[in-house]
Amino acid sequence: DFHSAAVVKEAFTSKNTEEISTHTIFFHILSMSFTDCSFLSFFLHRNLGKSGLRVSCLGLGTWVTFGSQISDEMAENLMTIAYESGVNLFDTAEVYASGRSGATSSSKHQRSSFVITTKIYWGGQAETERGLSRKHIIEGLRGSLSRLQLEYVDIVFANRNDVNSPMEEIVRAMTFVINQGMAMYWGTSRWSAMEIMEAYSVARQFNLIPPVCEQAEYHYFQRDKVEVQLPELYHKIGVGAMTWSPLACGLITGKYSDGVPECSRAAMKGYQWLKERVNSEEGRRQLAKIKELHLLADRLGCTAAQLAIAWCLRSEGVSSVLLGVSNTDQLLENLGILSQMNPQTIAEIDALLGNKPHSKKELRA
Repeated sequence: DFHSAAVVKEAFTSKNTEEISTHTIFFHILSMSFTDCSFLSFFLHRNLGKSGLRVSCLGLGTWVTFGSQISDEMAENLMTIAYESGVNLFDTAEVYASGRSGATSSSKHQRSSFVITTKIYWGGQAETERGLSRKHIIEGLRGSLSRLQLEYVDIVFANRNDVNSPMEEIVRAMTFVINQGMAMYWGTSRWSAMEIMEAYSVARQFNLIPPVCEQAEYHYFQRDKVEVQLPELYHKIGVGAMTWSPLACGLITGKYSDGVPECSRAAMKGYQWLKERVNSEEGRRQLAKIKELHLLADRLGCTAAQLAIAWCLRSEGVSSVLLGVSNTDQLLENLGILSQMNPQTIAEIDALLGNKPHSKKELRA
């Protein structure tokens, strides 16, 4: 098994990759065990929805940690390790860490070799510094580019819908920033399926550019949108899913099993909602299920975090799962995922969770 892992990694790191045949590579992949898959993220890439953009199946998010919970030096170290492990997707936003999460953008590697995203909605305190008006989309993106020290981002996300801005204005503004070379693609974050469909329809009606991706929360306890609604959009209009919070804000790691540790996210200022969630009756029920999932992970020879991330990646239409880490140990653990989950393991997890959503087809049947 270790020989198989070495062969595959050499194939994707060697300058003489032509010396190893494709058949040899896949033979060794198939012969590898769960615990040998730590480097598989090195070469696993997927199309972002039905666009031509190839993104790593794991991306590095900057929510909470970058610019606030960790130092710039640690942030840069994490980005370097992630990039050298095959991660090419780095997610930022104008609001993360009060706009400072983008300060550690990588300058050591060729810009064309990685994908940077940003989100627009929450900017400053003024009325015109938030929302999805044409003014704020353009000015907010310019501000993000200035902080990131970049000429363009690959994807700009509308970070929730804005009921005060007409959909046509939003789609026209996104088309404008793409045509101006400030972004390559645009997507949505925390939009409903109906809102995404409306944006697509407006784009088609006025010959504008439609969104290619939706960012959505997805983990064991948040399933309906990614498993029922988004696959339908993927097949109909090609919108992919980029998911976040695979560990449910750390709940799945088990660190809240005995209360809220002082150094945890739930103990941070502004995260009282997370502390309340952990201590709620529903939170206690979830923690009981997490203990059983830890036993399953032990049996499979992986950690609970690795199992949870692999579980997210099995879902149809999921292009990439965003990781949120605050140290190198967490990052290396999260990168050590299983590339595929067998149906037996998936069924066992579904039975344990008891919350598998049903598609419209299943309900009709």
